Amino acid sequence: MYKFPNRQTWQGRVDSKIDKDSFRIHQRVICNSTDDDFESAFCLVGFESDEGVRRNKGRIGAAKAPDEIRKSLGKLPYLFEDTASIIDVGNVVCEGESLEAAQAELADRVDQIFNKRSTPIILGGGHETLYGHYLGIRKYVGENTSIGIINIDAHFDLRQDSRPSSGTMFRQILEQDKQAGYLCLGIQPFGNTKSLFQVAEQLGCIYVLEESLALHNIQKQYGVIDQFCNQYDVIIVTLCTDSIASSAAPGVSAPSPFGLDPVVVRTLLRHIVAKENVCSFDISEVNPLLDENGRTTKLAAYLVAEVLHNFNNTVQ
Repeated sequence: MYKFPNRQTWQGRVDSKIDKDSFRIHQRVICNSTDDDFESAFCLVGFESDEGVRRNKGRIGAAKAPDEIRKSLGKLPYLFEDTASIIDVGNVVCEGESLEAAQAELADRVDQIFNKRSTPIILGGGHETLYGHYLGIRKYVGENTSIGIINIDAHFDLRQDSRPSSGTMFRQILEQDKQAGYLCLGIQPFGNTKSLFQVAEQLGCIYVLEESLALHNIQKQYGVIDQFCNQYDVIIVTLCTDSIASSAAPGVSAPSPFGLDPVVVRTLLRHIVAKENVCSFDISEVNPLLDENGRTTKLAAYLVAEVLHNFNNTVQ
């Protein structure tokens, strides 16, 4: 089901109604359907789903995240160029257990956004968001274009379960799409079984362990990222919030005590999304029902703002 954007979600402090340099994001966001006429915009599309998390035996609540992230994002200063329009195009809603139908709907909306020469910024939802995101990219670029996926995550999400879930997406993609590749940043040894490491090797995944991504040596991993990006025509970026240390991001389905520092995640995103072949971004696994004083939601909003600010060097 597709739900139109709600203007009332975008509220916050107003320092001026005239001086654009004093505006906050909520004052500049435009609410449209993906069926409306627009082009050359960042399009925020939500995916209200935690059915994949439920199937993966995780803690549900991520379906509430898209609008909560919007509320925090809207309060931040608008630091972008006037040409960098931000359009809220509403949410795709997973009704009941109909995850596959919701992922197909998200794919259609992502395809529509690309056809309007715009950039999808997807607010999940469980990490099953990524599969619908990927389907939309593949639909738009066709079968002969190679797609690289960069996932910032504590987990491989390469499980082989009886039904697709938030833990199966990358295996689904890699087994059905020989033109796709996978780089995972932030993998935690105690977050993945030996079997999953073996599957990662078998499927040709590239990964960097969490302990190799400390702030003082993060630039050593830029070579891995750059080489991966150079191998593919287009790059999808996906951030699973459970990759971040639970002290900073308590409101997630699977907290990580030894997760990444938020500054490391911000630094990685700045480097990655500035690349010319990066075409889209999603953030997943924020769970407002488990959050403490909105800390994780606010962090997610700041990270989305960083992506908007640094995407392909189109905004200052």
